[in-house]
Amino acid sequence: MPETHDDPPRPVEPQGRAAGLPYDWRRPTAARIRARIWNPGDRRLWTPKTFGWGYDLNFYWVAHPRRYLRARRR
Repeated sequence: MPETHDDPPRPVEPQGRAAGLPYDWRRPTAARIRARIWNPGDRRLWTPKTFGWGYDLNFYWVAHPRRYLRARRR
């Protein structure tokens, strides 16, 4: 099924792990940025960095804390 603009982007997995932290050295794309920084479809608050080593915040959940708490209970 093709993805539409209304569907939340799927979480994109990092390229690998080093010292227990995810890394991704690929060139950032708009889809990967969207999937990691503003993604209601991903229940994680901390997502792998779009570019580099470590974690980024999923700002959707920062902007909607009640929805985050409800999603975590499911």
